[in-house]
This record gives sequence, C-alpha cells and structure tokens, in this order.
Amino acid sequence: MNILLRQLHQRGHTLTVIRSSMSWYIPEQTPHYSSITIPLSHASSLEDPQYMASFLKRNLDIRRGDVSILAFIALQQETLSMLSDAHHSSVEMVRVILENSSLVEKLKETHFDLMLTDPGFAGGVVLGQYLGLPTVFNVRWITNAEGHFAIAPSPLSYIPTIGSHVSDHMSFLNKLKNLLHYGIGVYIDLVITRPLYQEVCDKFLGSDTNVYSLIQGADLWLMRVDFVFEFPRPTMPNVVYMGGFQCQPSQPLPAKLEEFVQSSGEHGVVIMSLGTLLGSLQPEMAEVIASAFARLPQKVVWRHLGERPSTLGNNTLLLDWLPQNDLLGHPKTRAFVTHGGTNGIYEAIYHGVPVVGLPLIFDQFDNMVRLEARGAARVLEVTALDVESLTQALLDVLDKKKPYRDNMRRLSKLHHDQPLKPMDSAIFWLEFVMRHRGAAHLRTESYRMPWYAYHNVDVLALLLTAATAILLFLWVTCKCLCRSLCRRRKVKLQ
Repeated sequence: MNILLRQLHQRGHTLTVIRSSMSWYIPEQTPHYSSITIPLSHASSLEDPQYMASFLKRNLDIRRGDVSILAFIALQQETLSMLSDAHHSSVEMVRVILENSSLVEKLKETHFDLMLTDPGFAGGVVLGQYLGLPTVFNVRWITNAEGHFAIAPSPLSYIPTIGSHVSDHMSFLNKLKNLLHYGIGVYIDLVITRPLYQEVCDKFLGSDTNVYSLIQGADLWLMRVDFVFEFPRPTMPNVVYMGGFQCQPSQPLPAKLEEFVQSSGEHGVVIMSLGTLLGSLQPEMAEVIASAFARLPQKVVWRHLGERPSTLGNNTLLLDWLPQNDLLGHPKTRAFVTHGGTNGIYEAIYHGVPVVGLPLIFDQFDNMVRLEARGAARVLEVTALDVESLTQALLDVLDKKKPYRDNMRRLSKLHHDQPLKPMDSAIFWLEFVMRHRGAAHLRTESYRMPWYAYHNVDVLALLLTAATAILLFLWVTCKCLCRSLCRRRKVKLQ
C-alpha cells in the first residue's frame, strides 16, 4: 500500500496512516504521510518475524511427517490459530480507536475524502463505516477468502478457492477438494471472524450489521490481480484490476553486484529470494539448494539469512538483501527461484523471467498453480526436496528448447499490452472516488438481500406451491369426475 501512498502524495494528496504501536514494517515518520499511532498491548503474530519463522518451521515439520487427514487437520489448526490471533489484534485496534472520543472527534473534523484499507484484517473496514467515509480496498484477500467470493458469482466448478491448490480445469476429486476448502473459508467467516468483529459492530455500528456485509458494501475494490496470471472468472463493475502495479523498469545494479552478474558470461544468472518474512530455510534444505546451485554453469544471487551452507559453490553469492526488481530486469537473468509471493511473481511476469517455485505457506501454493498452468514455472514440494530434482527443475527452466522462457515472455508481453498502466488505473479510480464521494452506482446491492431472496428460493417456493396446488386441484377434480361416472354407470345397470 505504501507504493500507492507515494503516488498519491506526488499528486498533491494529504495522507494520514493509522498504525499500530506494535507495527515494525509501517514507519511512524515519513516525508509522504503523517501517522496516528494506536497503543496496543498485544502484537499480532503476523507482525513478528520470529513468529513467522517458527510458524513456517512447524508447517514444514507437519508436511514432512506424513500426508494424511491428521496432518491436514494439524496444518489447518496452525493457520486458524494464527489468523484468530491476528484478527484479535485488528479488533483491539479499532476498539481502542473508537473508544477514544477525542481521537474520533479529530478524525471526523479532518473531513477525509476516503478510507483506503486492506480488508484481510477488517479493522479499517469498521472504522471507515463508523466515520461515514467512502471505502476503497487494496485487496486480494478478505477475512476468510479471496476477495471475489464476497461480491461476484463464484461457481466452485471452475473457480479455485484459497488453499485448494487446483486450477480452473478440475477433475471430480479436485471439485471435492475445492468444496472442502470453500467450507473451511465459511467456517473461518462464521466461527472466527464474524464473532470477533461483532462486538465492535454491535457497540459502534448497531446490531443489524456484521463485518462481512461491511466488506461487501465497499465502494471500490482495487484488486491486485491481472488475468494474465489469474484464472478467468465473473466480476463486478466496482472491481478495478491492478495486478503488477508495483512493478517498475529495472535500475542499474550496485557496482559490485553488477560485476558479479557480468562475470556469468553467456550462461547468465539465477536469482533466489524467499521474500521479506521468510528469508531463510532450515539448514538441511539450504544445503540441498546450495548443492543444486553448485551444479549449474550459471552464477547465482541468493538472498539468504541463515548459516552459510557447507555445500555452497563458488558460483553462488549470498546476500542479506538484494534489489529483486532490478535483478529480474537485468538482461543476464535467466531464472527466478521463489516461494511464490504475489509481488515476486508479478515482477517475474513483468520482466519475463521463468520461475522455479518452492511454495512454503498461505497463498503461495495457489499462486504457483496458476503460473504452472500457464507453462511458465516448475513447482517442487520443498519438504521432499533433493539435489537431483531441484537441479533437473532448474535445468528444465533454463533450457531454451523447453517452453518455460517463451511462455513467460508471452505472459510478459500480454501484461504490458494494456491501454493504461495498472498504477495509473489505480490512481485514477482512487481520485474518482474522492471526486464523487463514493462509487455507489458501480456497487451491486445484492449483499443486502437475504440468502433466500438472492437465490430466488422465495420465488421458486411460490411457483412450486402454485404448481402443487394446481396439480392437487386437477387430481381432486379428476377423482371426483371418476366417482361421478362410476355412480352413473351403477344407476344405469340397476
């Protein structure tokens, strides 16, 4: 979201960011926004890098143990526990804000033009509703699912749900799996998130609302999706697609890094990064990866925060941080080894670099399913990783005779061929909402309908009742006529 804020600031807008006192990744002081820091007694587990490292380790240990119902349940329990803790923090934050009358008065007197928030954790959604502001989402996920599921028709026969790890071409078993994960999303909504937020909704907004209906009522959805990557699906007019909005042309590399990249000669360079929160793997996995890299003729630039692997080859450079976008845009870059985070995938698409995927947690599996379905990636299970399989996957993606590079370049060409850049589109629609104090004319009111009305159950029930009544009337009429005819025959016979 900070990327959007910088662009808005450059266009002359005044920005205020409401942040938690526990937040380590949202600066309190910057030149492009002012901030209001909310004191909290408990930090969300998602805001703790050490927790994320331990969470990843537990997940990998469970996946490595066995593939069974018990392992699946254990994985879900881990994720649900973490989500519940994070939503608790979100609820606490909005409660502290709304109970502070002087702060609320200050927010009202400022006369903001809109609320920009991510509905994955819905404190901002509740606050925007309380202040009566037009609400714009920077969104891919909501509190329990992918954003489209809240507002657009989403047939489970070809729309994958989060966690299902299936494509839009589903076998019968894949449809069952998709339905199971949709059920998990419904459970998260009804059992975890709605009850948590309902207390503040009841107290400050009234008992006739809930957090899910507030999410559905947003004016505009800035969806971090491009259908070059996402599977086609139904949508709504208040959804604006800005997948890849953060991508930029590459900038020159630092001198020492440029020297290393140039030393790769005609073979080029492989980039590996596991993102901001997941900078390192368990030592045994790092040893496998280092051994596979050592077998390549390419040079390797690897963002790695753990211990130096003993099998590391002379062709591999370890860095605490790397300019990922600039490296992906370098002409000598040949492949990208990634966990499958959304930002990294869009940067790979933007620069046309094929991918070897090592998904670890959350939506990374679903992201890699989409890229693999496009023929632009090889995906491996990290808990079953060995030197031979990783080496072969790398060689396949690096091989010019195989389609991975061409497929990714085709995706890149499609991604760039747009009438308006994703960032320009996002900024236009943000300012559109400011100019018009919302975008209600683009928003369907279906979310206000009860489920039986939305699905026409009431109409079908009426038609079924009428049809039943007509059939019953005809049956009774026929029965009476038959009895009357029988009586007349008996009279004649007598």
